[in-house]
Amino acid sequence: MKRLLVLCSLLLTSVLHADELSDILSDNKNILFDYEFRSNTAQSDMLENSWINPIMLQYSKSFSEQFTDRTVKTGSFSVGIDQPIFRSGGIYFAIKYAQALRGANEAEIQLKKRETIGNAVQLLFEMKKLKLEQKKLSLLIKNDKLDIRQKRESYNAGLIDSSFLDQAILKANQDETKKLETEISLMKLKQSFALLSDKDPKKLKLPKLKLISEKKYKGANLELVRDRLRAKEKAYNAKMTWAKYMPSVSLQGRYTDADPNPLFDRPGLEEKYWTYGFTISMPLNINMFSDIEAAKVAHLKAETEVIERKHTIDEEYKLIRNKLKIINKKIALAKKDEKLYSRLYRTTRNLARAGEKTSLDTAMMYNSLQVRKLDQKIYYLDKQIELLGLYTKVENAI
Repeated sequence: MKRLLVLCSLLLTSVLHADELSDILSDNKNILFDYEFRSNTAQSDMLENSWINPIMLQYSKSFSEQFTDRTVKTGSFSVGIDQPIFRSGGIYFAIKYAQALRGANEAEIQLKKRETIGNAVQLLFEMKKLKLEQKKLSLLIKNDKLDIRQKRESYNAGLIDSSFLDQAILKANQDETKKLETEISLMKLKQSFALLSDKDPKKLKLPKLKLISEKKYKGANLELVRDRLRAKEKAYNAKMTWAKYMPSVSLQGRYTDADPNPLFDRPGLEEKYWTYGFTISMPLNINMFSDIEAAKVAHLKAETEVIERKHTIDEEYKLIRNKLKIINKKIALAKKDEKLYSRLYRTTRNLARAGEKTSLDTAMMYNSLQVRKLDQKIYYLDKQIELLGLYTKVENAI
C-alpha cells in the first residue's frame, strides 16, 4: 500500500512545478477538500484501533434503609476491561484493512480534487479558445462585409445575379450570429469558473502541458492506485470475515474498591480486590459460509476491476495520443495554408499597386492569412485540453 502511495508522489513533469496551480481553487473549495482529508484520517484512525475495547470506569453509591436505626451508605469504584487478544488473525487483518481503506479513500479524495482543479484549468483554456474564436469571427465578418461590397458593385454593374449578393449577406449574418453566440458561451464559462475559483481568470497564467510518458501515466494513475487499494481492502475484509467465525481469546480484568457492607461484614472479605480471567469463544452461525463467500466474491470483483482499469487506462492513453496526432496534422495544414496565404497576400498587394487588383482584395487576403494564424493557436489549445485529461488523473502533474 505504501509503495502505491509513494508512486503518486514521485511523478514529476518537465513543464510544471507540482504546486503551480494548487491555489487556483477558491478558499472554500480548498477548505472543503481539507475537511475531507481530515475526516478520512480521523475515521481511519478510529477504524484501525477499533479492535481495542474501551476501559470501563464505574462508580456507584447506594443507600439502604433496611436497618431501622440508621441508613447504610456504601460506595464502589471499579476499573474493568474485556480485551480480545487473539482472533485467528482477525486483529492483524482489521489493522491492514483500515490502512488500505485509508489509502483508497485518500486517493479518491485526491482524484476528486485534481479533477476539480482540472475542470477549472480547462475552463481557462476554453475561455482563451473562445476569445480566439471571436477574433477569428471578427476577421471573417470583415471579409463578409468586403465580399458584400464587391458583390454589390458587381450586381450594380450587371455582372452577377442578385442571388450571389443575397448569399454574401446571408453569410455575414450567420457569422454575426455565431459571434453573438460566443458571447453567451463566454459568459457561461466565466460563471462556471467563478463557482470553482475566486481568482481573476485574466490574471492566471495557463500551463504549457506536454505528453506524459505512458509509463508514468500508468504507474501513477490515481484511479488505478485507488482501485488497487480497494482490492487490498476487500482482500483484508474477506480475511476478517473468515476470522470472525474462528476461535477467539479474550482477557477480562476488574479492580474494585468498595465500602464494607454490613450485611456481608465478616473476616477475610476484602474491600479492595482484583477479578480476572479469560474467555475462549467461537460463534456458530448458519450464515457463516454465505458471509465468507460474499466477502470472497467482493474481493474477486475488486481484483477484476483493477484489470479492467488497466485496460481502460491503456485505451485512454492511446485515444489521447491518436487525437494529438490528428491535431498536429491540422496544425501542420494550417501552417501550410499560412504560407500559401502569405504568398497570395504579397502577390495581391503587388497586383493592387499595379492596378490589377483592388484594396478590397488585398484586405480580404490579409484577413484570411490572420484567420489561419488564429486557427493554429486554437488547435494548440485543443491539444492542451486533451493533455489536461491525462494530467488530472496523475498526482503532482499540476
